[in-house]
Amino acid sequence: MKRILTLALVLIMALSLAACGTNKEAESLTVGQTLLKDFEERAEKEDVTTIAEGLVTNEIIQFMGGSMSVEPGFLTGFGEYEVTGFSEGAMFSPMIGTIPFVGYVFQLEEGVDADEFIANLKANADLRWNICTEAEEMVAGKKGDKVFFVMCPTAFEETAE
Repeated sequence: MKRILTLALVLIMALSLAACGTNKEAESLTVGQTLLKDFEERAEKEDVTTIAEGLVTNEIIQFMGGSMSVEPGFLTGFGEYEVTGFSEGAMFSPMIGTIPFVGYVFQLEEGVDADEFIANLKANADLRWNICTEAEEMVAGKKGDKVFFVMCPTAFEETAE
């Protein structure tokens, strides 16, 4: 009986350690890279609005956020550059404007080259669009005819509990 109990306790401890172990890959990804990976997993099965709503609730996000549809034209973070070439777009961002974070998901119009679209976004984006703060990274990617773009901190500070 003692052997069975000991074996059960050892098994429970081993499972606990495995469950609490850290994921080295997840720890090494920045905020933008983590969100890009999430986008890539969602892009084939969700529309841009649903993707944006999901991204802003990713566990790496450390703020209360929201998402909204956007139309071609002047978008937050791009100054005087008019973003065009998409048929559907969604922005996701914090509810409080002091956090240097803004993200987009775009459904490209037919015939628009995704690589060129991304290059134009990067060339015209301003990491300091948010007057008092500055984003640390700009991350973009594509999956099929959908494009992901975010300007954000590389990490969020851990909050003490």
